[in-house]
This record gives sequence, structure tokens and C-alpha cells, in this order.
Amino acid sequence: MQLGNILKASAVKTLAGCSSKKRLFHDLGELAEITYHVPAGTVTEALIEREGLGPTGVGHGIALPHARLDGLTQVCGLFLRLERPVSFDAVDRQPVDLVFSLLAPLEAGVEHLRALALVSRTLRNADICAKLRANSDPATLHTILTEVSASQAA
Repeated sequence: MQLGNILKASAVKTLAGCSSKKRLFHDLGELAEITYHVPAGTVTEALIEREGLGPTGVGHGIALPHARLDGLTQVCGLFLRLERPVSFDAVDRQPVDLVFSLLAPLEAGVEHLRALALVSRTLRNADICAKLRANSDPATLHTILTEVSASQAA
């Protein structure tokens, strides 16, 4: 599995004015609706419900919100780079500025876990995160994420 298989270029965005975790989930829902034609409200509710089980802020300014949704046929990714970090109840209590969200079909067991592991492994790389933080152009961000994944798979 490669990030290029689950992350469309149109699902990558830089946000200037995100003010809270809840607003972030709404922004992810809207991006999912535009990119993957999944109802924004359904995505937002699923992400909020999953977050209620435990925070998905993994530390070092990174969050990996994820949810399973009825109606999806494959795992889909969304990436947001926030110009102003948002409080996210992360494990290290640091605000979040890099957000990679995964949406998976209800029945996607192993596939969802593999995608989550791939994203986690990718964003654990400090050099990749530095490049993501240094760029705001969505096409460049997409390239950084997908080229790294492709080279790791080779």
C-alpha cells in the first residue's frame, strides 16, 4: 500500500483559519464531501464519535483522526496543514498543525490498520514533517507525502 493510492491531490489543503478541533472535523468533512462525495455531516459526526473514544493527536504536532463509514468502497485519505496550530488533546499536550485523516469502509479491517500504520510511519519521520511545515502549496504537500511513500515501498 502507498499513500498515493489513498490520498488524492484534491484531498490536500492548507488552512489559515481553523480555530478548534471541532472546526477541524467540519473542515475535514467538507473536504471529504468535495473529494470523495461522502456527506460532510456524516464524516464530521464519525470523526467526533471516534475522537470520543480517545484523542487521535499522536504528538509532535500531528493528529491522525480516522473513522469507518458506511458507503465507502476503499480507504480514503485527507491531509490538512494548519497555518496556526490547534489544541487537540494530543498525548504530549502540544497543539496540532499536521492532520492526516483516514476514512475507511465499515468492513475494512486489515486494510484500515495498514493505512493507519503507513501514515503513522510516514509522519514519524522528522524530515518529512519539516518539509510539510515548510510548504503551503497543496500540490507540493501531496508530492512530499506520496513520493516518500512510493520510495519506502520500492
